[in-house]
Amino acid sequence: MKSKSLAAALVSLCVLAFPAAVRAKEYILTAVKPNTLMLVDAAARKVERSYVIPGEGSPLGIVVSRDGKVAYVVTNHWGSLIGIDLDSGSEVFHADFSHDDLRVRNTFGLELSPDGKEVFVMQSSVRLGQGEYEVKDVGIAVYRTDAGLNATPQRILPIPRRTTNLLVSPDGTRLYAVGWDVVTIDPADGTVLKVDKVLNWDRKDQAPPDLFGVWIQYEQTGIFANPYYTTRPGADPKDPAAARTGMLVLDLDTAKFTMAEFEDTSAIMFSSVVNPARRNEAFSVYNTLTKTDIESNRLIKRVPLPHTHYCLNISGDGKELYTAGTMSDIGIYSTETLERIGQIDLPGGNDMGGTWIRMVQR
Repeated sequence: MKSKSLAAALVSLCVLAFPAAVRAKEYILTAVKPNTLMLVDAAARKVERSYVIPGEGSPLGIVVSRDGKVAYVVTNHWGSLIGIDLDSGSEVFHADFSHDDLRVRNTFGLELSPDGKEVFVMQSSVRLGQGEYEVKDVGIAVYRTDAGLNATPQRILPIPRRTTNLLVSPDGTRLYAVGWDVVTIDPADGTVLKVDKVLNWDRKDQAPPDLFGVWIQYEQTGIFANPYYTTRPGADPKDPAAARTGMLVLDLDTAKFTMAEFEDTSAIMFSSVVNPARRNEAFSVYNTLTKTDIESNRLIKRVPLPHTHYCLNISGDGKELYTAGTMSDIGIYSTETLERIGQIDLPGGNDMGGTWIRMVQR
């Protein structure tokens, strides 16, 4: 009897000691036009709160601090990064990229350091002349997140042109830049640590692949997955095997990098997410929802969607998929069967466009 009482007391102490863990709840974070952030209760299937983002335009990239308190959103025609406190709704960070005679835009790549102290922004710039634009070097602008409402970069890291996405390792020591190749750099000074070949691969049996790595949704697994497409040199275009679809997989913790084809190309897929419960499963989306086995490199199942979705994410328990982007609804699907089991309509009917969908624990 005493042992049972002791056990009950220990449980009570654990609950008191870790109240945040007990109260943690899973949310979907996305955005709609014009400049509105949406916090969605995934379990209740409803929007819990919306936030007006200062400025104008269509929100694009979204990154969230690990404590789920601050969301950083690219907006103002890709020309600004704005931080919103998800508790108060206040603007707590603001960086305008353009300055002097330079017009600067973010080209998809956006990432936050694991400690939440720095945000990495891929930037392309041109110098505005009286009758011409002078194209300047691209770079990764690094801002301190405590810089307030007039933030300027602390440093600029050199990076190859055509970089479309940025991903950070869990320990913060490596920054992966996804583009024609995956270039791993030191986030402190930009030193190149490793290059994994993508378009520059050495394969002779397949042409250089096409990779559209724009969305990131790795937060449930620490694994970035993205479909790619390739063709067989000299193949008859009417041959079903002339074009092949594969999956690029990058483990952000171990830096393990693989590329492997799994089917003759029969559907277009824009973005992918890995199942945290069964890490051999990857799901991809566009006009269809596709399930693949990234260990055996095979297609498992594919189902049509009511309309195009650009991106998707997954619940922490690996049971539900959330398809988003394009229009104003989030589709909910079973990871087991790919059956459509629900839908969340965003208020106002305003579309999400190309913005990202992120999962947040709060």
